[in-house]
Amino acid sequence: MSTETSGEMFDRRTTVKAVAGFLVAGLLLYFFGRVIGWGEIAATLSGARPLWLGLACLSTVVSLVVWAKSWDVILETVDVEVPFQKIVVTYFAATFADYATPFGKAGGGPFIAYVLAADTEANYQDSLASVVTADLLNLLPFFTFAGLGTLALLIQGEVPRQAEVLVGGLGALAVLIPVLIYGSYRKRNLVESLVVKLLSPVSKYVDRIDPEGLRDRIDEFYGLIDRIATNRKRLAYTLVFAYLGWLFFAAPLYLAGLTLGVGDQLSPVLVLFVVPASSLAGIVPTPGGVGGVEFALVGLLIALTTLQADIAASTALVYRVASYWFALALGGVAAFFVIHRS
Repeated sequence: MSTETSGEMFDRRTTVKAVAGFLVAGLLLYFFGRVIGWGEIAATLSGARPLWLGLACLSTVVSLVVWAKSWDVILETVDVEVPFQKIVVTYFAATFADYATPFGKAGGGPFIAYVLAADTEANYQDSLASVVTADLLNLLPFFTFAGLGTLALLIQGEVPRQAEVLVGGLGALAVLIPVLIYGSYRKRNLVESLVVKLLSPVSKYVDRIDPEGLRDRIDEFYGLIDRIATNRKRLAYTLVFAYLGWLFFAAPLYLAGLTLGVGDQLSPVLVLFVVPASSLAGIVPTPGGVGGVEFALVGLLIALTTLQADIAASTALVYRVASYWFALALGGVAAFFVIHRS
């Protein structure tokens, strides 16, 4: 792959969108602090314990390495052999591309697939099928933990009356979304027809869109997913890494509580519910959902615990430093090496 091709991963248009997204994110964070009170937040953070923050950052690194292993397993299933060390660096670079892209995780699959294809022996179609399959498998623990957390909180009676509708609604989404995903897989012909029907009018104005070629690509894509899904052993192996990765991804919220001395307020059940629930706010049009996720975290922590607003805000910020900003920085270094070695 040429250096020119590598540079296309972070072309001018993508860079402008990312910069604009970070400017919006900065504005949201500013208002976030204004609403809570930057002085109160700073006073709370002054007593932070660096050791727990360091462990939270380490937990984030472990989660990304574990998820990179799920990529490794899936790529082997489609006969793409890549050294695991290289996949880890590529995964971190892809995480940077994903985290630096507005709308957070939403719609980042094709971009990440490009990074993977550009930096490995996989072609784009295999990469896209692998990324989408890995993302879907990683969503399974996301919804499992959200659903179990909802059930546990309701059974234990730890949900204040005013938050029951919120928790119940998020629990319903934890059931509904996996059903929709599974339904789209089972009704692939319907999905294919809808996509072709929607894009056919566009093809009259855009030469690169060919409805029939698109139909063939969709068939090929589903065929690759079938190939991965029918290998039960590797599928189960991948799910183990998916669940393990999510546990390490959720742990920084509890460690953020320990950093500020309020770990007793964050039970494992609460953490396993709040992390996926707040992640739904990642669909806001900012890189990594910055601003939206922080507001969601504070709202959930205030509703489900006895934490004051300033403590909840500080906990949310510490968690995001460990789970987002630290991962973004490491991913940026990895992205530099991906471009350099290409």
